[in-house]
Order: sequence, then C-alpha cells, then structure tokens
Amino acid sequence: QVQLVESGGGLVQPGGSLRLSCVASGSVFSNSAMGWSRQAPGKQQRDLVATISNGGTTDIADSVKGRFTISRDNAKNTVYLQMNSLKPEDTAVYYCYSDIVRYGTRWSYGSRGQGTQVTVSS
Repeated sequence: QVQLVESGGGLVQPGGSLRLSCVASGSVFSNSAMGWSRQAPGKQQRDLVATISNGGTTDIADSVKGRFTISRDNAKNTVYLQMNSLKPEDTAVYYCYSDIVRYGTRWSYGSRGQGTQVTVSS
C-alpha cells in the first residue's frame, strides 16, 4: 500500500505561484507513474491536470499548459507540481496519485493522497 502526503497548498493572489509536493512511501516510487488532479469547489469531478511517467515523460492538461509543470525526484520519492500565473479558477483541492494509467480520456490510479487546498484570491 502506497501512502501519499501532499503539502504546499495555501492562499495566493492571482498571478502568484505555488509549488505542491507529494511524498510517497511504501512502494518503489521510481517505477510508478505519478500525477495530480484537482477538484474545484462545488464540483464532484476531479480533473487530471498533470502526469509524469516513471521515465519522466510529462503530460499537462490544456487548461493549465504553459503555467503548470510536473517533475519528480526519485531520490526523494517526491513529485512536484509547480503552478505559476495562478488564476482564481485554479482554486481547488489538489490530489496526488500513484500508479496512474490512462485510457484515452479516462484514467485509473493505485493510491491517492488526502489533498491540499489551493485558493487563488485577492
């Protein structure tokens, strides 16, 4: 069983930046495709925003492309989500996932973190 712990969320003004971190334990992190999704207030759906394969290939959702980047440090068992030029519509709970598998527009995962709140507001 993989445990994922996110951190780095908070309140930021529009145009600001945040870096989310997700530390994994309980598995071979370097073998796992990792990712981040977000769930906006009042919405049930969680949208996948970024994934990174075990080889380092990244995929960024169109809605955040050019502003968000995902990276990983296998030595630290950590995946990061760097968020720049934040907008109020980026406000959401952000979740970290391990063992992500994508099937076209659908996806599955092995474990999920507890989430971290990101609020973009002036």
